[in-house]
Amino acid sequence: MTNAAEMPAFNRPIKSLSQSKVAIVTTAALRLADQDKFSGGDQSFRILPPTTEGLILGQISPNFDRSGFIIDPNVIFPIDRLSEMAGEGLIGSVADRHIAFLGAQGESLTTMELDTGPAAAKVLKDAGVDVVLLTPV
Repeated sequence: MTNAAEMPAFNRPIKSLSQSKVAIVTTAALRLADQDKFSGGDQSFRILPPTTEGLILGQISPNFDRSGFIIDPNVIFPIDRLSEMAGEGLIGSVADRHIAFLGAQGESLTTMELDTGPAAAKVLKDAGVDVVLLTPV
């Protein structure tokens, strides 16, 4: 029996960043106006387009400072920086789909672990995403 620490972490060849499609996953509860609001304990996700246009910050934690997002949404959702990196050839491309979760969670993450997390991963995998940039809030 093989020790888990000795097993490879990936089962397919790893692409270089310059060949990889990159998506953002954020816990800032970002959404579009036509998407449902996040509520307390909500473990669902929203699919976001590759733009800051029309994004609404839904983070419900009273301890979260929203001023950075108001000044520049790229602080939380750095899509313009990814586009610049793609233009410079540092990454292969920017994904057409990105994911937002609500970061203010209670004790149990069972739904996220068993349902919505894998569903979000499938959305990104089906979109050909190779790398995720996590912006935890």
